[in-house]
Amino acid sequence: MLFSSIPFLYYFLPCVLLLYFLAPKKLKNAVLLLSSLVFYAWGEPIYVLLMISSVVSGYILGLLIEKFRAKPLGSVFLIASVVISLGLLGYFKYADFFIANFNAVFGLSVPLLRIALPIGISFYTFQLLSYTIDVYRGTVAAQRNFITLAAYIALFPQLIAGPIVRYADVAAQLTSRTHSFDKIALGIRRFVLGLAKKILIANALGELCDIFRASGDKSVLFYWLYAVAFTLHIYFDFSGYSDMAIGLGKIFGFDFMENFRFPYISASITEFWRRWHISLGSWFRDYVYIPLGGNRVGKAKWLRNIFIVWLLTGFWHGAAWNFIVWGLLFALLLVVEKLWLQRPLQKTKVLKHIYVLLFIILSFVIFNATDMRQALSDLGAMFGTGSIPFYSAEWSYYLRSYAVILGLAVLGATPLPQKLLAAVRRRKAGETLLNIAEPIVLAVLLLVMTAYLVDGSFNPFLYFRF
Repeated sequence: MLFSSIPFLYYFLPCVLLLYFLAPKKLKNAVLLLSSLVFYAWGEPIYVLLMISSVVSGYILGLLIEKFRAKPLGSVFLIASVVISLGLLGYFKYADFFIANFNAVFGLSVPLLRIALPIGISFYTFQLLSYTIDVYRGTVAAQRNFITLAAYIALFPQLIAGPIVRYADVAAQLTSRTHSFDKIALGIRRFVLGLAKKILIANALGELCDIFRASGDKSVLFYWLYAVAFTLHIYFDFSGYSDMAIGLGKIFGFDFMENFRFPYISASITEFWRRWHISLGSWFRDYVYIPLGGNRVGKAKWLRNIFIVWLLTGFWHGAAWNFIVWGLLFALLLVVEKLWLQRPLQKTKVLKHIYVLLFIILSFVIFNATDMRQALSDLGAMFGTGSIPFYSAEWSYYLRSYAVILGLAVLGATPLPQKLLAAVRRRKAGETLLNIAEPIVLAVLLLVMTAYLVDGSFNPFLYFRF
């Protein structure tokens, strides 16, 4: 079930809210758990059993890890947790990738398993791992209430696309959280604005990307238009979903971490990854990079640590070589920055932003390709290789047709709109005006987006692929 769908907005969510706020405090987590299982089962009911099995495993192993943490057996139970969680993820997400490459290397024809990827498995696996690892480290206590732990793992607001919520960050909120009209209002605003980013901007840019792929009149400029459109599309698609998740979390009394902070204004690749998919980057930092030694080791091991983390980051996004290359490209860029470019970048005002945006755009061309052959073909075409023309009539037509959406997307990817609203709010008259206008604007936005959804407009969700 998508957040950006009529069934979710007008059937599922109102019923859940009604049940949740009518339920006594001690039953609220049970309502969230049952609602989350229904939400997950909507698209693939069989995989609810997989999720429940993962939760049962994490629950039992968490208790055992805590009990035997000071003994060697504690490490055994932690390893068991990691093996089970990553084993399930590896089987469902990566089995066919390894079989296909095994066949290619040895000239065999082992049949592929063709297993459907359980939605959200990459996210809830990492959440479960953060729980058992933190129990082993002693930073959190094992959860003795199964429903509470299951509600954390299955929590539908961030189940299928993050942010990756660590147990340590919401442990207190799972047992005692506050609800207020102000927090609910803030959550509604965040949810509606995220929905608008998804439906009104990301979907339109996704349409443009599909038009490009189907076009028989491609040109160098059309390839660049596609690359820019996809770079904006993935940001508004994913950050819009994160905004909706954070907004829903606030409605239910949770405070989830921010997942995006205007990454396209970054002045370096290092800064970009402090602003993009923050929950994933911090997860790999705390559970992979630092345990490997981080940067407090010799240069060779430090470089090894960076490449391991980014190899895993790319592979986490998908079982294909273009994702691995995408991750390793960032590893290379980060190493080059840290060793040679850090000072020169600090001395420039404009060139550093151009450099970041250029490599981000090129990286997302690799990211969105079906395989490395298409990725190399797309990159080559962007720089005029082969017989592809520089200009085409279709490029000109679609640039004009999508100019407003592209302009709004570029503007919305910067903090400028927020700064303008903050400046208006600082004035007493402006604050009064915004307080009156905000609910009206949000209601109109919701009506417009409902019309789009009723009309059956283009409405995919990119991160279902991962």
